Amino acid sequence: MRSSLTSANREGWAFALPGIVLIFAFIITPFILAFGFSLTNQRLISPNPTRYVGLENYQQMLGLAFVSLDAKQDPNGKVATDPSGHPEFPPLRTITRNADTPQYRGMQEWFRWETGTQAHLVIARDVVFWKALVNTCLFVLIVAPVQAGLALGLALLINQKLRGITLFRTIYFMPVVVSIVVVSLLWRFIYDGHDGLLNNMLAGLSFGHFHPVDWLGNPHTALGSIMVMSIWQAVGFHMVIWLSGLQTISPTLYEAAAIEGSSSWQTFRYVTWPGLRHTAVLVLIVITMQSFALFSQIDVMTKGGPLDSTQTLVFQAVQRGYGLQDIAGGSTISVILFVIVLSISLLQRWLTRER
Repeated sequence: MRSSLTSANREGWAFALPGIVLIFAFIITPFILAFGFSLTNQRLISPNPTRYVGLENYQQMLGLAFVSLDAKQDPNGKVATDPSGHPEFPPLRTITRNADTPQYRGMQEWFRWETGTQAHLVIARDVVFWKALVNTCLFVLIVAPVQAGLALGLALLINQKLRGITLFRTIYFMPVVVSIVVVSLLWRFIYDGHDGLLNNMLAGLSFGHFHPVDWLGNPHTALGSIMVMSIWQAVGFHMVIWLSGLQTISPTLYEAAAIEGSSSWQTFRYVTWPGLRHTAVLVLIVITMQSFALFSQIDVMTKGGPLDSTQTLVFQAVQRGYGLQDIAGGSTISVILFVIVLSISLLQRWLTRER
């Protein structure tokens, strides 16, 4: 018996060895190198030797502060105002370039709000990084639940024994098998601000009253437009996962619910949803990881613009690491992203645990 188990273990390890080697070569080893580079000033091409800098890269990216500015006063002691009647405030450089406040040196304004004669500013050492972080989190918070909900709805619709249902399953899944680069190019033409399909369609439905919108050139609509495209492109993949979960639920449970006279909502709440608990955990984790890895759509459609309104963490890591040749900066973003994704995945797993 012992020799038989040992032989089986050898065969198992032999079959698993290629996968283990690939994981170490392309996942574990690069992450260890990225963490090491994040503690240095490593550049892609530089005549200067690499130097250990400790946590300086993390301090530079995560540096954030809150300051307040009092409105200017005229010679009579009254609040100075601009032609529109709003209070005038001194420039931020009075703080960031002041010898009395060296902790704010080099920081830039991220956003501000005003309360009476005071302006409250949030300043950061790396404003672009914080914009990328907020955009990425916003993308995840909107895309993950919407995409999961739509995919579940489609799965419930196509989980029927109807003639031609296979055709609908194929149609819903087709965008998944198309390259994301091709899909991004297609939707860039749809969102075109002049002759795009979306503008023409909305103009036709409104009988010419709709004014064309540059969907990808407007900071207020660019990220939302990419969200819509991303949801459309990947909803079929998660639909298939939901569908596989639906087909594992025993039909006898639905028969018992029908005999008891339960409504459609009651059947979904007490039969379907409990049977999809493990599938829901998988779908949420997969969507979350895919959403945090947003890159191709940004790279093809907006390049992070306009005005950094579509910057994301992965796009920033690639742009800094290879575009700006700042390997240390790109590695730092990668490590921060890893910690965020790992924390959210563990939190999701804890919230959806068996009770």
